Amino acid sequence: MNDCTLSPLFGKTLTELSQIVKELSLPFFTAKQIADWLYKKNVFSIVEMTNLSIKTRILLSEKYIIGAREPLSVQTSKDGSKKYLFSVPCAGTIETACIPERNRATLCISVQAGCRMGCLFCMTGRQKFKGNLTVTDILNQFRSLPEHKSLTNIVFMGMGEPFDNSEELFKSLEILTADYGYAWAPKRITVSTIGIMPAIRKFMDNCRCHLAVSLHHPVSEERRKLVPAENKYPIKQVIDYLKTCDLNKQRRISFEYVMLAGINDTQHHANETVRLLSGLRCRMNLIRCHTTHDSTFASSDEKVIQQFADTLNRKGVITTIRRSRGEDIDAACGMLSCQTKQCEKLY
Repeated sequence: MNDCTLSPLFGKTLTELSQIVKELSLPFFTAKQIADWLYKKNVFSIVEMTNLSIKTRILLSEKYIIGAREPLSVQTSKDGSKKYLFSVPCAGTIETACIPERNRATLCISVQAGCRMGCLFCMTGRQKFKGNLTVTDILNQFRSLPEHKSLTNIVFMGMGEPFDNSEELFKSLEILTADYGYAWAPKRITVSTIGIMPAIRKFMDNCRCHLAVSLHHPVSEERRKLVPAENKYPIKQVIDYLKTCDLNKQRRISFEYVMLAGINDTQHHANETVRLLSGLRCRMNLIRCHTTHDSTFASSDEKVIQQFADTLNRKGVITTIRRSRGEDIDAACGMLSCQTKQCEKLY
C-alpha cells in the first residue's frame, strides 16, 4: 500500500491511540506500548515495535505509518544558530530555528505555513498563508532534529500564529508534557500569540506553559496599523483578562515588542506601555527589527532601545533586550518565510 494512503501514528495522543487499538480489537494496554515506542524510543517504523506481536504490527501497518520525516536541509549561522527546512503536506515546506547558547538550546517551532495575521513588519506575515500544520508536522520539527535530545527549551514562535491553529497546538502541548509523551516540564515551553482571546482563555485554563503576547505598540489606534488582529482582539482586552488570571510562580507572562524606528520607540510609547501593563506581573522582551530587502521598516538604534528598556525597568516592568541570533541566514525573529535561497535551491 502506498504511504500516501496511510495515516501517521506519530502525533496521536494517548486517547487517540486508545481509539485505534479499540477499533483493531487489540488489548487496551497496546495504546501505551505504542506511545512508548513513538515518544520514548523514537522508532521510525512499526516493525521496530518488538514488544507487539507480529500480528499486531501487521494490523497496524495496513493502516498506519510512523510519519516522522527528516529535515530537507539545514543552514548554519556564524553565531551557531541553525535553520532547518522541513517538508509538510499542506504547503510544501516550513522553516524551524534552533538557537544554541552556553547553558541552553532553544527550538523555535512553526505551526503554520505562512500566517493569516498580516503583521506588517514580519516577513512570515507578509507571506501568503498556505495552511495549518498537523500535530505530526509540528512535533516532527522537534523529534527529527539531530540535536533534539540536547534541547532545553521550546518556543512556539516560528512561522504562523499558534492560536490560529489551536486544536493541533494543544495536542502538541499535551504530547510534549504528558507522562506518556516526552514528559517535558511546562515551564520549559513558551507559546507566543498576537492575542487570540478564545484560545488564550483555553490555554490559561488548561495549560501550565508560559505565554508570550506580541504587543509591539501600546496605543490601540496605532497598533492596528501594524497588527491587523487588533481590530478583532484589542490588546487592552487581552491584558485586562490576564490581570484576572491566577498566575502561580511556575507560569510566566511575557510581552514581545519589536522596536521600530520612529514608530513605537519614543518616551511616550514607553510610558503608555507601563500604563497598559500596570497591575500585571509580567516581563517585557524588546526585539530589534530584522529588516529584509523588501521591508519599509528599520530598527530603532541601540541607544533608543536601551533608553526604552531603562524606562520600563525603572517603572517596575522587568525588561530585557533580546540578542539577535541567526540574522545572516534569515532565521532571526520575524524572518522565517520559506521564500529564502534555502527553499529556492530545492525547486
